Amino acid sequence: MLNRSKLAAVGLLAAVFLAGGLAGWGGREAAERDGRGGPRRGPDAMVEYLSRELDLSAAQRDSVRAIFARHRPETDSLWARVRPRFDSIKTRMRAEIDAQLTPEQRTRHQQLIDRAEHQRREREDSTKGKAVGGGSH
Repeated sequence: MLNRSKLAAVGLLAAVFLAGGLAGWGGREAAERDGRGGPRRGPDAMVEYLSRELDLSAAQRDSVRAIFARHRPETDSLWARVRPRFDSIKTRMRAEIDAQLTPEQRTRHQQLIDRAEHQRREREDSTKGKAVGGGSH
């Protein structure tokens, strides 16, 4: 039988997989492009995707947007706890991939990683700017 801490760990792992799956699904399915030409992500992209696919009314869009906003502190808190472990796994995976690549491919792989990290930081900065500046929806 699972003790309490193991049960909590299993529950947390399940929640992370669910959150990651939903985030990945929403990011991929919301195939619209942002101003920089990259895929749109985040709650607004998900609301747009659901609106398009489910033909949501304006009131439904507002409700769905409010649901994302209401649960944001929970998901941010969960991600803050899980992020260090995720980053550790990601670093190990990248090292294993690099071991399979030629020197030229490793250089290109690092450039791809750098670009993805730069885009992630820009998205985070723009999200923080919206939250602080009260950006429009």
